[in-house]
Amino acid sequence: MTEITIRKTPGKWSVRSGGAILGETTNALELLEGNLDPVIYFPRTDIAMAFLDVTDKVTQCKHKGQATHFSIVNKSSVTENAAWSYEDPIHSALDIKGHVAFYPLDSVKVEQI
Repeated sequence: MTEITIRKTPGKWSVRSGGAILGETTNALELLEGNLDPVIYFPRTDIAMAFLDVTDKVTQCKHKGQATHFSIVNKSSVTENAAWSYEDPIHSALDIKGHVAFYPLDSVKVEQI
């Protein structure tokens, strides 16, 4: 079984898209899952959720649960299904409830600042 590790990641993190800063936080979580690249999860309270529109895309992960997806909508662009969140994660991933993560796309930059 793939082990999931969720930990607070040090420093300040930001996410940008289309020239807009969607959020900055010092409360980011890093999720490690098997051999996959680490994923940074931002608290929703630190993200400008007005830029995110829920889409019809839903994915299922046996280790985290069902993920709701979001498109990023700003003045200059729409990036479809660029972010996701586990609204009701399973027990092993409860720490990421209330957080949102972003796909590593050319138009979306997640970085430590």
